[in-house]
Amino acid sequence: MGLQAFFFYVFAVIAVGAALMVVFSRNPVHSVLFLILTFVASAGLFLLTGAEFLALILIVVYVGAVAILFLFVVMMIDLDVGMAKQKALEYGPIGALIALVLLAQLVIAVTGNYFDPALSTATVLPTPPLEEVSNIEAIGLVLYTRYIFFFQLAGLILFVAMIGAIVLTLRHKEGLKRQSIPAQVARTPQTAIEIVKVESGKGL
Repeated sequence: MGLQAFFFYVFAVIAVGAALMVVFSRNPVHSVLFLILTFVASAGLFLLTGAEFLALILIVVYVGAVAILFLFVVMMIDLDVGMAKQKALEYGPIGALIALVLLAQLVIAVTGNYFDPALSTATVLPTPPLEEVSNIEAIGLVLYTRYIFFFQLAGLILFVAMIGAIVLTLRHKEGLKRQSIPAQVARTPQTAIEIVKVESGKGL
């Protein structure tokens, strides 16, 4: 067994084991940490296949931004593990149905010729030779032309997730006065000015 095969099995075992711990870990913070480990192991697998751009993007974007955002949200909202398990059991059938749909999509995507072999050959794009086009340039030519809509959609999903994290971590303390822009705009002289009659020779 060569050195490359050895590291492949090492990264593969780490990725699968960390992915299982993400699901079965009782502490949500530990789940996020195992998710980061899964991303790092997956980046190692990308490096072994020669996709260094995808490996660096996985580290910079997912480990450096998305996973840290998940960790920040989980630590700030102070999840009740017991309540989370109860909700998980309630939504178990729906989650199982979604998992089956995702599994079917993965099978169709991996096999490619499950329904029609002609469709699989029509969707395969030729890979440019590495002597003429670099790996990063080849990915950019496909990503920003053929899949530009999906690329923008992924950015929109991440933007919505960022807004959701901000909303979840925003806590309002009681007794604090906060600025209300609509209330300020809707003010009238009757509500903004209070006229007090003071008798002559007496202060307020």
